[in-house]
Amino acid sequence: MQALLIACDQDESAILSVVLQRAGLTHERANSLEAVLEAHPPKPADMLIIAGTTPVAELHAQIRRLRAQTEAPLLLITEKLAEDDQVLLLKAGVDLLVERPFSARLLIAQTQALLRRTAGVHFFSLPTLTIAGLTLNPATRTVQVLGGEEQRLTQLEFRLLYTLMVHRGQILPAEVLVEHVWGYAGEGDRNLVRGLMSRLRAKIEPQPKTPRYVVTIPGVGYQFTPLE
Repeated sequence: MQALLIACDQDESAILSVVLQRAGLTHERANSLEAVLEAHPPKPADMLIIAGTTPVAELHAQIRRLRAQTEAPLLLITEKLAEDDQVLLLKAGVDLLVERPFSARLLIAQTQALLRRTAGVHFFSLPTLTIAGLTLNPATRTVQVLGGEEQRLTQLEFRLLYTLMVHRGQILPAEVLVEHVWGYAGEGDRNLVRGLMSRLRAKIEPQPKTPRYVVTIPGVGYQFTPLE
């Protein structure tokens, strides 16, 4: 499995590299989270480890942006934080928060435990959905539109489309979609959903600017109401 280590301190980065190796992960390094966020496309990773000294408010905003790109388990290493700040970061999408100083031995075990808990959703038991010429295959995580070529979906794209299809005809607010797709409370995360929706429409809509399958209900949410 591949991890992405984001650390600005070289000594700490060296320690964390050993931790990841002992946990069974190969890894790449980056010096800043901002650089990762600006990369197109973002580097693929099965796990993210962020170790830095970024102010909480800035870090909170960056993590929200990161969660729009990936659902990989996220481990954050910080200085000691107030309880309110910890809660804020966990709500933004951090899976495990570790404060300095940390035990390398314990961190190895925590990393392995986090990977076990977030190994991914198994879609093979879910039924294939076909509605109005759009076929979503959970086993292969692909979508086929009007008999065209199958397209591979990311996990986030799959979860979004599956949620919309099984709730056909229902208007789903952005906050509800965040809970279904990302798995955490999503109050105020309309931009998060909007970005993912744009990427999904590019794959399923013949004309993304005039959607056939997923329509926007202004000020309310989104609805899967395909034109038969």
